[in-house]
Amino acid sequence: MSLKQKITDDMKAAMRSGDTKQRDTIRLLQAAIKQREVDERIVLDDAAVIAVIEKMLKQRRDSIAQYEAALRNDLADKEKDEVAILSAYMPQALSDVEIDALIAEAISATEAKGMQDMGKVMALLKPKLAGRADMAKVSTLIKEKISA
Repeated sequence: MSLKQKITDDMKAAMRSGDTKQRDTIRLLQAAIKQREVDERIVLDDAAVIAVIEKMLKQRRDSIAQYEAALRNDLADKEKDEVAILSAYMPQALSDVEIDALIAEAISATEAKGMQDMGKVMALLKPKLAGRADMAKVSTLIKEKISA
């Protein structure tokens, strides 16, 4: 079953059960997917749907930080609920050990010597880590390993 079909099935289940938080969050997700499909005139595959979910998660996390700084815990809690629902559609996250191993492998494969080679390493890692690791964290780890 494709990820889009699972999202649709979960939407139907949320509507039947009366779970408004899940229903509303899934509607937002479906709207974002549909918007991207219309804009680009394509049908999104699972990898592209995961990219849409990653973008939505990043937006929610940024909003949480801003709401908490403004002492708007009610809005921050709503965003946290949405993060929990959206995270359920993400693939299993990799452990730090697995990420370190993939980074070391990519550095040796690209023969990276310094910061000028960081783009090559990121380009090699991005398809392997998409949706399974925080790329900002991965970037920081790569910088540490290359500059060491």
